Amino acid sequence: MKIIITKASLVALVLALFISGCAQQGTKPDSEAGAEGAAGTGTEGGASVGVIDDGGAFAGTALEGLKISYEKEAINDPQNVLSIKTIYFNFDSSEISPDDVEVIKHHGKYLALNSDARLRLEGHTDERGTREYNIALADRRAQAVKKLLLFQGASSSQITIISYGEEKPAALGHDEEAWRLNRRAELVYE
Repeated sequence: MKIIITKASLVALVLALFISGCAQQGTKPDSEAGAEGAAGTGTEGGASVGVIDDGGAFAGTALEGLKISYEKEAINDPQNVLSIKTIYFNFDSSEISPDDVEVIKHHGKYLALNSDARLRLEGHTDERGTREYNIALADRRAQAVKKLLLFQGASSSQITIISYGEEKPAALGHDEEAWRLNRRAELVYE
């Protein structure tokens, strides 16, 4: 049996693959096995963030009911959006999920309005991958968070970065749940 491929069918195939790829952009099953050094991007992380209603709460989202305040003591208020201080990442990714971008923006505004505040960004990975790779990936995660904070007006002098790699796991274990919790950047106010 002979298969004949015409230019038109080849163009249609390439177009279909492109459209399919766009529809799946940024997705990767989080359960894929392999070292953290394997390629992959996607989104994962905190609660959904949405429109802020007139009362200052996140309307219709998992963050609904959280307050928005940039007063000095706001970072210690469990009812404030600034109480979210852990940003989670997908496997082998330093891409910040859209859900966490809004949270980071609020931390950036807080830093901009409180010039004496100091923040330490701690980058972490799960146990998969080499030590060197994980240190570099953890640094990229912390740097990605820092970049968003700076866009909101935070000063570079307010922020320090420590890359722990896999050295300080949040969860012990060798399964997907532990790995998911260990792929993070933590915002630690000093």
